[in-house]
Amino acid sequence: MYQVLIPQDITQAGKDYLQQNGCEVIVLQDSSVETICREVTDCDAILARTASYPRKVFEAGRKLKVIARYGVGVDNFDIDAAAEHGVWVVNTPHANANSVAEHTVALLLACASNIVKQDRRTREVDWDSRNQTQSREVQGKTLGIVGCGHIGQMVAVKASQGLGMRVVGCDAYLDSFPDGIFRLNTVQEVFSTADYISLHIPATEETKELVNREMLGLMKPTAVLINCARGGIVDEKVLYEALRNRRILAAGIDVFEQEPPDKSNPLFQLDNVIVSPHNAALTVESMDQMGLDAARGIIEVLTGKEPTWPVNRPIIRK
Repeated sequence: MYQVLIPQDITQAGKDYLQQNGCEVIVLQDSSVETICREVTDCDAILARTASYPRKVFEAGRKLKVIARYGVGVDNFDIDAAAEHGVWVVNTPHANANSVAEHTVALLLACASNIVKQDRRTREVDWDSRNQTQSREVQGKTLGIVGCGHIGQMVAVKASQGLGMRVVGCDAYLDSFPDGIFRLNTVQEVFSTADYISLHIPATEETKELVNREMLGLMKPTAVLINCARGGIVDEKVLYEALRNRRILAAGIDVFEQEPPDKSNPLFQLDNVIVSPHNAALTVESMDQMGLDAARGIIEVLTGKEPTWPVNRPIIRK
């Protein structure tokens, strides 16, 4: 029987699939690196969420063959260490795509309609606010997408076909763009062109603080930034300055440089920011699907099959 370690619990669907395929599931109550290192010793696989998986985890996992990410981003894994220790890294790139795309559109519309501010004013029976709080239509406006992979493309479809928006985008890794997204050559072009900008790129050294003072300076004063990707992509200090000084209109933020963020995060003091707790991917439907897809990736590797969604190609132990 294979042993699968789950340091942070998941919904039942993924655990059922593992057990139905001959695995013993071990769910931890503590996802610290020290605890994972102690418990992984005799495990064949890890089904991982957002905890940290540095080199020492792969050194401790003497039987470890695969680590499956319950989601897409793998910036919490030491990918090189996994490969060196013969461990496949797999993820679930399609399981939560629609959920993230819908959340992106929800933030976009919430910023455009100023819905959170209107909700607060209405609860205070500040009825005059109906004439003071501006809302804007998105039909006919330009949405700029940075990162036109699976999620970015789903956002584009919803925005263009559902909301009547014009969509432009850039992606350094796509050879051809799908219908419905007009290709721009640089991120700078997207930021200077679009009325709404949505980020859908991974957190890497290359993308760290990609959205900096220079980039925000290119945006229209009526433009809105949406980030449902990763927090480190945006320099929060300069974003705060741009929003506070009304250099840009608003922002919808699902991810932060530090997670969970500190209560004193200055972004929380602004009325032109709408925030959520990095839960764009965590709908009921996507959580079940992420668990199933991660579990399937584990079983594929453990039964000697090529995984459907590999992130690396390990040096296989003899």
